[in-house]
Amino acid sequence: MPFPNIDPILVHLGPFAIRWYALAYIAGILLGWRYAVGLLKNESLWTRRPPPLTPDQMDDLILWIAIGVIGGGRLGHVLFYTPSMIWTDPIGIFRTWEGGMSFHGGAIGVAVALVVFAWRNKLDLLRIADVVAPAYPIGHFLGRCANFINGELWGREAPADLPWAIRFCNEQIKATFGYCPAGDVPRHPSQLYEALFEGLVLFLILRWATHVAKLGNRRGVIAGMFVMFYGLFRIAIETVREPDAGMPDFPLGLTMGMILSIPMVLAGAWLIWRGMREALPEPAAQAS
Repeated sequence: MPFPNIDPILVHLGPFAIRWYALAYIAGILLGWRYAVGLLKNESLWTRRPPPLTPDQMDDLILWIAIGVIGGGRLGHVLFYTPSMIWTDPIGIFRTWEGGMSFHGGAIGVAVALVVFAWRNKLDLLRIADVVAPAYPIGHFLGRCANFINGELWGREAPADLPWAIRFCNEQIKATFGYCPAGDVPRHPSQLYEALFEGLVLFLILRWATHVAKLGNRRGVIAGMFVMFYGLFRIAIETVREPDAGMPDFPLGLTMGMILSIPMVLAGAWLIWRGMREALPEPAAQAS
């Protein structure tokens, strides 16, 4: 399949350009914020424990999360994948609108934001994470779709007869780079795989956890499910995603994405195990 000719810039406003990539981050943060507030307001979800924070506190927390996502995502990309940028193009670190964000860096940034916010407000860190985690896949889905529009983070070379294999090469890419960085070969659209599994499927899993299993009443279980399932999906998709340029040859066919995701799977499994062993208060405790 040919790569669709979608301009990464939605519209020009004088000297400013509004890019799909930037809109994906803005929409992801706003939609995730409203979804989390909806969880807090849904009394049917909190049958054993009250919500971990108020909607007003969630309104304050979203700014911390936005800083964590953008700052952590960019710094993670630089430190994990392009450390040479620190001394070859330090100004480029701040050009986030050109792409180049790391999920793992963003997750670390959000984790730091949650720790500081919980400490300052004397709130339960794990239970706050249980509210934030179900909203995170919304932004991830939009971000990976924007990666596809940008024609970046493409997959490894795919069999030519794979019906959805895409050649990430068109006149627009040639005009931007002077050539097609992905070559004119069929490749796995790994950005769309990630949007599907790490975005939509993960959202549905966590939706079941919040609304059907009511796991928000257990400390850290939903956050653990998010961390574990993301790690599993990312490890699987890394097998068909082109490794980032400049990365060394890791042993056993591992990639940087796999190496960063393996601890997530272990940490997530531990959080689930820990939370499911914890005794729950009686339902009447909520009203006291």
